[in-house]
Amino acid sequence: MLSYRHSFHAGNFADVLKHIVLVEILQYLASKDKAFEYVDSHAGAGVFDLTHGHAEKLEEFRGGIGRLWGGDWPGLSGYLEAVKSCNDSGSLRYYPGSPLIARHFLRPQDRAWLFELHPTDFKRLEKNIGGNRRIRAACQDGHQGVLAVLPPASRRGLVLIDPSYEIKSEYEQVLETVKKAHRKFSTGIFALWYPVIERERIDQLENGLAGSGIRDIQRFELGLAPDSNAGGMTASGMIVINPPWTLFAKMSQVLPELVRILGSGETAHYRCDTLVAETL
Repeated sequence: MLSYRHSFHAGNFADVLKHIVLVEILQYLASKDKAFEYVDSHAGAGVFDLTHGHAEKLEEFRGGIGRLWGGDWPGLSGYLEAVKSCNDSGSLRYYPGSPLIARHFLRPQDRAWLFELHPTDFKRLEKNIGGNRRIRAACQDGHQGVLAVLPPASRRGLVLIDPSYEIKSEYEQVLETVKKAHRKFSTGIFALWYPVIERERIDQLENGLAGSGIRDIQRFELGLAPDSNAGGMTASGMIVINPPWTLFAKMSQVLPELVRILGSGETAHYRCDTLVAETL
């Protein structure tokens, strides 16, 4: 079993970016009456206590959601409301992972499929989703799980793929999963999270996507420090396939604000661009 536990990093700047993109896509899907399905390849525990245990040790949330909490950020209202839904007292104690953020936007006609391989996190995930009949969770490899449930019955949906990349080969595995999943569900929205630890690996991943034949791919990246080979995550990003037409304009507004709020000095930066155009 891999050693990575997201509870050490919950609510950090990478989570903020990932979940803002996630919320924007979910809100778009929910804006139409027809049902949609949400598929989460690496669901984690579902929610994290920022005042206890792993999160308390590193306190990475202070440089992420902690800087946004309590502020007036109209462009982030959907995201902040999803976080507030886990904090009844009004103070920031709990940070929702992607499963609970997705649950916040699910309607009676929508469904979710959650996959988590770590047995301890899976038990917590089952508890945190509270036996919701619209949400099915499995203690299973997420790459296999995603492919097993596609295409969804509704023919509308979002697939989030966000492994830890603790094993170097997972970059290649992610690329293969995306290509196979897209063949099964070419009209679906795919959101792929990545950490920038070694830029060369991200370049290879992006080049692989660009050469896959898949079209309509956008990239949204937030960095707090320049690329480095010294170890540690300097930036993170989301690659979105078949993005909603509203997403690029929204992130063009949000990313400069995130650089200002979460960045320190002149080293913070962002990318908001198209990797592959929708049409030739």
